[in-house]
Amino acid sequence: MGFSSLISTDDLERHLDADDWVIVDCRFVLDDRDSGRQDYLRGHIPGAVYAHMEEDLSGQILPGKTGRHPLPTPGEMEERFGSWGIGPGVQVVVYDDSAGGMAARLWWMLQYAGHEGVAVLDGGWGAWMREGRPVKRGEEQNEPRRFTAEFQEHLAVDADEVDRRRRDADWLVLDARETARYLGELEPIDPVAGHIPGARSAPFMENLTPDGHFRSRTELRDRFLRIIGQAAPDHVIHHCGSGVTACHNILAMRHAGLHGGKLYPGSWSEWITDPKREVAR
Repeated sequence: MGFSSLISTDDLERHLDADDWVIVDCRFVLDDRDSGRQDYLRGHIPGAVYAHMEEDLSGQILPGKTGRHPLPTPGEMEERFGSWGIGPGVQVVVYDDSAGGMAARLWWMLQYAGHEGVAVLDGGWGAWMREGRPVKRGEEQNEPRRFTAEFQEHLAVDADEVDRRRRDADWLVLDARETARYLGELEPIDPVAGHIPGARSAPFMENLTPDGHFRSRTELRDRFLRIIGQAAPDHVIHHCGSGVTACHNILAMRHAGLHGGKLYPGSWSEWITDPKREVAR
């Protein structure tokens, strides 16, 4: 596969008519759950299908047990990916209007399912529009393909493993939320403020330039090496509020050549469902 982290707008436009490419629009707003779909219908990259964060990229919420965006079941993931036309040998490109904050979730899910050929559009919808590239209205669908996952179980960890690893000097937990939420000074979404004890702050937005593109590989590598110190990249566990924007940090590290980071899909919103779990502020 040619692209497994980021792809430029130039490279994507050159492949808009390719039969073995699938484009997925992941636009979504947490406090307006239908706005992304409506934006997609009003205009999207030609050939793109739409993936809804809560209907397609999340599973069933179990109150008091799961976070806000638990992963779909393995069977649900295979069915959804196949319905979008994703199968063996298909290059997937995902994008959003949130600097990759939503699209990275699908990027990670496909990597977790064993599909290496998936990349996030650098600059996203904003760059595509600023550059005057082609746009199409309405809903699109692809011919379904059979998607058979080879799940990379080592790429995901649960709360118990996070609790063990955060106490281990050879491991590191990174929190992708904004600094104020990490510190517990602000919590606009979840009922408890603070962070997982021992976690370090690594806000995902700091992976980006002011215009919403990812920083260079060198800049990203320097950033994360400063943060993770002596920890090996595959001994880093990423989390955020609900397992979405943490994927942005995994993607940024992957793009910088720092492979193997784990995701805690339940993230903060799951961690706080058990009052026995410690909270730091």
